[in-house]
Amino acid sequence: MTVIRAEVLGEALELRTASGLFSPGRVDRGTLAMLSAAAFAPGMKVLDLGCGCGVVGIVAAKKCGQENVWLSDADPLAVETARQNAFDNGVPGVTLALSDGFRQLDAAGFDLILSNPPYQSDFSVAKGFIEKGFNRLNIGGRLMMVTKRRDWYKNKLIAVFGGVKIREIDGYFVFEAVRRRAEYANRSKRKS
Repeated sequence: MTVIRAEVLGEALELRTASGLFSPGRVDRGTLAMLSAAAFAPGMKVLDLGCGCGVVGIVAAKKCGQENVWLSDADPLAVETARQNAFDNGVPGVTLALSDGFRQLDAAGFDLILSNPPYQSDFSVAKGFIEKGFNRLNIGGRLMMVTKRRDWYKNKLIAVFGGVKIREIDGYFVFEAVRRRAEYANRSKRKS
């Protein structure tokens, strides 16, 4: 285990990390770009999807209240590391889930879902995050993602949400899509 220290959105964090986790030596610049564009408010229900060591969920818990924040990851090491980091950073009341995307996560009604998906591989993980994430948001809820790739994410988010706001921050694309209706914007693209 390695310990990294960082200040994120005014929160001083001390995070344990390990070589098998994403960005083990520092808080990822893409994650910082996404967080810089996120708007948090007390009481918001937030999901850190693909939480890694937990930095996004811990920051959200400090801003929104730990009882309102869920962290999930498919990697047991990530979930256990995020659990320890939440405890060490004073937000032990977050909910953690070992889940492959949304498969083992029952929670819904989120105001904000944040994700830095694995975009170096194929798009199947991100596709599931976007399609299933839409259904887990409240009407008016937002999905935020950060990647180095623009076009596929832009097109997919528009097909599902009907629109997307894109910001380029520090060499990354930060996407923000709002759920405005009960059904996908382009129902012909929907697969069961």
